[in-house]
Amino acid sequence: MTIVVDSAIGTGSVFPSVTVKYLGVDGMQEISTDEIFKGKKVVVFALPGAYTPTCSAKHLPGFIQNAEAIKAKGVAQIVCLSVNDPFVMKCWGTEQNVGDAVFLLPDGNGAITKALGQELDARAFNLGIRSQRYAMIVDNGVITWLAVDKPGAFELSSAEAVLAAL
Repeated sequence: MTIVVDSAIGTGSVFPSVTVKYLGVDGMQEISTDEIFKGKKVVVFALPGAYTPTCSAKHLPGFIQNAEAIKAKGVAQIVCLSVNDPFVMKCWGTEQNVGDAVFLLPDGNGAITKALGQELDARAFNLGIRSQRYAMIVDNGVITWLAVDKPGAFELSSAEAVLAAL
């Protein structure tokens, strides 16, 4: 089942191949989406921005709290995608006590977000172009479930919604 609002992707779409940088234990590193998804089931959830109210109080914490239950359903990795730079994502992860529960994937230039057609124009809030709030299940690079919240909403992309879909 796909619940989508004005999306360029949907169930059956192949996740686009994009390389981005993140801040790992060995400093700045590159990772491709191909590496993330090849041969495994991955849950991806995207949010408008680290440190923003709903993202920090509900969205990320929900996936941290439900990480074990999600992974118990055959999910190899949970990925949080946001149009933020690697330094912001690293600090946010530390402050949110993410640990190994969720991989925070910075989409600093919005390349993944744009390739997915999930851009959110947040310039009215002085946030620039960000990502829509959504969640998806990706199995070996193919999107098998996708839910995109309407701008300003938080419901369809929650950890509980993903658990129900798994």
